[in-house]
Amino acid sequence: MVKAVFNWSGGKDSALALTRAMECGEYEIVALLTTVNRDTSLSSMHNLPLSILRQQAESIGVPLYPVALTPAGDMSDYAETMRDAVLHFRGQGVTHFIFGDIYLHDVRRYREEMLSPYCITVVEPLWDIAPHEVMEMFLASGIECRIVTTDASVLGCEYIGKLIDRQLVSSFPDCIDVCGENGEYHTVCLNAPCFSRRIDLRTGKPFSRTYSIRHDDGTLHDYTYWFTQFL
Repeated sequence: MVKAVFNWSGGKDSALALTRAMECGEYEIVALLTTVNRDTSLSSMHNLPLSILRQQAESIGVPLYPVALTPAGDMSDYAETMRDAVLHFRGQGVTHFIFGDIYLHDVRRYREEMLSPYCITVVEPLWDIAPHEVMEMFLASGIECRIVTTDASVLGCEYIGKLIDRQLVSSFPDCIDVCGENGEYHTVCLNAPCFSRRIDLRTGKPFSRTYSIRHDDGTLHDYTYWFTQFL
């Protein structure tokens, strides 16, 4: 088996991609790499506490490797910090990095451009599978996930904390990607076939935050998200 690092978000696509990577028998997964805010110790995008990510890794039986980013999380900071992580794992003989992307070509291209100088191969177990097929695979997998973040413009606070099941998926508006590939929602994995024990999660009342993002053309736009309050 070739040595690989799995890039772990803590959510459903990560859990499904990890399950497929483990079941294929081709990879020795030496670590779960995740990015967290250096000040808050919350994961990027999913906003999961580092303590939950550590519980997931312990249940999976693979060491967690947190990569701390500045609060601004700009791409230069990401590239520099990830380079250090890549060099660390290259020293351990790692030749593959595994991700849970589905179809975002610009994201995959960035990963490949960043990793190819270090002779690291990008592996995408869910790549180019139609989103509705990925969701069917997820629903049949036995993986348990709940929604922890939503884009408020498409999914309201009533979705926070909901279990991803067939009934919930049928309630999604037609305008969103069913897997949330465009950031419509993010999840936390509480149980999966690769877990030795279920993660116990305590949450409070959802809260919202608005961020001002400057686009490439210089315009500034506000984006509001709903988040889970972890207790």
